[in-house]
Amino acid sequence: MAVHTYECLLVLDSNRYARDAAGVSGQIDKFIKNVGGETLVSRVWEERRLAYPINGHRKGTYWLCYFKVDGNQIAAIERDCQLSDSILRSLILKIDPRVADALVTHARGSAQPKTRAPEPAPTPNVAGFDEVPAEAAN
Repeated sequence: MAVHTYECLLVLDSNRYARDAAGVSGQIDKFIKNVGGETLVSRVWEERRLAYPINGHRKGTYWLCYFKVDGNQIAAIERDCQLSDSILRSLILKIDPRVADALVTHARGSAQPKTRAPEPAPTPNVAGFDEVPAEAAN
């Protein structure tokens, strides 16, 4: 039983999501729990106009989800997504274990960049030349 981390991107029916956001998004967690998986992150990504109509829908709500589950259960999750009237499209990808933690942290929005402030550049004098120390000028 090999448990892996997976990323799932769903295109949800925007009309159904607007009427019952908790119910539509709760379906995804339910699909994962039904097969013994663990949801790590599940959140809305954005709502946007689709490139082409899907079942007459011109807008879709994109939902991003990261979860851990046994690899043999992915087919059951995909089947549940296809049977759901609220999900227009779905894509499930296996995540490389070396980057899984970074992706999950980023999806949670808790990643803070760990960079130093840049060092200030030396300011040139009025003539456009760097200042020369007084002892070197003599």
